Amino acid sequence: MDKYIDLHLHLDGAITPDIAYKLAALQGIDLPNGEALEKRLSVSEDCADLNEFLECFALPLSLLQTKETLSEAARLVLDDAFSNGVIYAEIRFAPQLHTQNGMTQEDAVLAVLDGLKKSKGRGNIILCCMRGEGNDAANLETVELAKKYLVKDGGVVAIDLAGAEGLFPTSKYRGLFAKAREYGIPFTIHAGEADGAKSVRLALEYGAARIGHGVRSFEDGEVLKILKDRAVPLEMCPTSNRQTHAVEDMSAYPFMDYMNMGLKVTLNTDDPAIERTTIAAEYKYMEKTFGLSEKQERILLENAVEAAFTDDKTKAELTNMLFG
Repeated sequence: MDKYIDLHLHLDGAITPDIAYKLAALQGIDLPNGEALEKRLSVSEDCADLNEFLECFALPLSLLQTKETLSEAARLVLDDAFSNGVIYAEIRFAPQLHTQNGMTQEDAVLAVLDGLKKSKGRGNIILCCMRGEGNDAANLETVELAKKYLVKDGGVVAIDLAGAEGLFPTSKYRGLFAKAREYGIPFTIHAGEADGAKSVRLALEYGAARIGHGVRSFEDGEVLKILKDRAVPLEMCPTSNRQTHAVEDMSAYPFMDYMNMGLKVTLNTDDPAIERTTIAAEYKYMEKTFGLSEKQERILLENAVEAAFTDDKTKAELTNMLFG
């Protein structure tokens, strides 16, 4: 297989050393060389915990605080995905994390949209609200911006909720997603990763069109039934789940179980630069470790097309590109 779709791809987690050097050069910033830079941008295979994983976001975020670098990053990340066989990607980012040096959230959104238009790749943008303390107004602003710039394809197509799920439970964000529903904004929610099946249940109750990760959905049989009955897609990211210890024993990784149950599973990268992975590598990992077959890979790609936050015309084109 040489064509893929990546529905769960964080912009700040996709800043490779090559991209980092280009962004730093635009700002006259000196970066460490070679392996020293790699260590700051990515985790080793024996990543200790989620905290070590999250430390890798500090440097890329520091490089993404101007309109020019944010636009260029979006272009380069989508180009990079395209060069790795991704025919369609949904890049997500949190505008509120890019306001440290005077940009507004709207400036950040417009910059990423500009980069999207300049890329040779094809994709859309998901705006992330963030779990946290004291950022309710910032999250509401993100929702308002999603309403303002929402399109069916070629721009902002949905919102998300990302961040420390274990510390800031999904139950805190009921009002936020009520507002998104009122505005008709589609949304996915990171759930069932650092927190259990109850987080997935709440995301489904709020009306999430997709679930980010959803690894721990198996903890509640009723949640699995809802996922199946409603055909709500799961955005699963195996290397990420291994490295963040969302799953301690990968022999118990529920990906294949979910597929065999008939859940709408998709396969994605999450933070490819931090994890030192690509979408092709994710498929190879699933083939080697779990015996993922060609027939199952086709199902995953069909699920991804169906789950994409885009219009029917684009879905038909993607289907044709994948399967002829």
